[in-house]
Amino acid sequence: MTKLKVENGKLSRSAGSILNSQFFNMPTLSQLSKKGRKRKRKKSRSGALRRIFNARERVYKSTVSPQKRGVVTLVKTMTPKKPNSALRKVARVKLSNKMEVIAYIQGIGHSLSEHGIVLVRGGRVKDLPGVKYHIVRGKFDLLGVDGRKRSRSKYGAKKNAMGGGAPKVVAGVKEAAPTATPTA
Repeated sequence: MTKLKVENGKLSRSAGSILNSQFFNMPTLSQLSKKGRKRKRKKSRSGALRRIFNARERVYKSTVSPQKRGVVTLVKTMTPKKPNSALRKVARVKLSNKMEVIAYIQGIGHSLSEHGIVLVRGGRVKDLPGVKYHIVRGKFDLLGVDGRKRSRSKYGAKKNAMGGGAPKVVAGVKEAAPTATPTA
């Protein structure tokens, strides 16, 4: 029930009913049966991976790509948000679609310098504002993490780089190290 007031000789509704009509517009069952509900479209957080630059026609086109190649323009460290304090290594990368992004270099130590070619994937870093991309380790100029034994695929570390892992055991016999045979 709406309350009516007379102000300056005109009939108007009270503020409470105006708020109700603005914020609580629920559709009726007949409206839902006629039109239904629209699904909200999910927005992508990594916009730079959703465009390509056609250099011949000099236009941007929108296509989705999982990774993009880029050239490093700056390597620096950033301080994270409030509860954390360790320095985070990031790089400013100019992608192949002419967009510049800030990407996170994960893992302990890196071999990255300016003008290095890297592969950039999506994925934000929670405690670094504005960093929405990761650099893929072990691809192009960025080497994998040395001595990594767990989660090696995330950090581009090969198994044979750490001495080949455990020795192979076949039918209860240890595999001997290969010996060089002299050739005559």
